[in-house]
Amino acid sequence: MSFELTMLAWTLVLALVQVLLPALLRNRETGIKFNTGPRDGPAPPPGKLTGRLMRAQTNLFETLPVFAVAVLIVHVAGRENALTHYGALAYFVARVVYVPLYAAGVPFLRSLMWLVSIVGIVQMLVPII
Repeated sequence: MSFELTMLAWTLVLALVQVLLPALLRNRETGIKFNTGPRDGPAPPPGKLTGRLMRAQTNLFETLPVFAVAVLIVHVAGRENALTHYGALAYFVARVVYVPLYAAGVPFLRSLMWLVSIVGIVQMLVPII
């Protein structure tokens, strides 16, 4: 399996972690009875940390499809090279670092990590364009 596909696989593990973290916190906030019920009524607003983790999850899901398709095209086309290798690594590492920065409410550096992840995607696209 190529390095780029390995980074995609680890990014999917990260995505699962990002689904579970806010879900666990939200369960503590609303209780199991609410979460296993039909949720017909309005839910209480999420706590600060839960809200941040939910937004970090949404942010990952906005870029993950583009990253995944880029990895797959690079792999199928046989265009893996140092640029795609480091692009995939940059995307994954930036997304991992992004989560605790967002959870802690760190401005600017969090946005820088988002930018690094976008640059990683662009690096993946360069050999296939």
